[in-house]
Amino acid sequence: MKKRLKLGDIYEIPLPNGKNAYGRLFKEYTLAIYEMICSSVEELPDTEDYQFFVGVYKDLLQDGEWKIVGNRKFDKEEDAWAPPQCVIDAITKIGSLYYKGEIIPCEYEDCKDLEVVAAWDRHHLVDRLMGDDKWIKSIGKPSV
Repeated sequence: MKKRLKLGDIYEIPLPNGKNAYGRLFKEYTLAIYEMICSSVEELPDTEDYQFFVGVYKDLLQDGEWKIVGNRKFDKEEDAWAPPQCVIDAITKIGSLYYKGEIIPCEYEDCKDLEVVAAWDRHHLVDRLMGDDKWIKSIGKPSV
């Protein structure tokens, strides 16, 4: 049975090393991945310190493989938007800002260090969390 998505839900992401990563659900199926990798959710600090934000496929949030282990509500709805990300045109390789559901033209300097918009599958996110950087080649970076 598919679960209803609730902003602020905390997902437990099991890792091959026996530890867990945790992600907080933001708008547009984006997980804010907490900096701390833990053995259990009880070890997760109360602070909202994230490694990165990443869009995932909706079904990963509903199929039950990643358990919902808590919820940290947002103070206001506006806070549930992930920070700006970069969209890279497949042909020109020119980047644009993606923020709050809108694509905004920008200069290279404005988006060169931002997370690239992508929908990640489970194994890609686990690879990234385990330090495997092969995902970088597939999403690319904006060109000058």
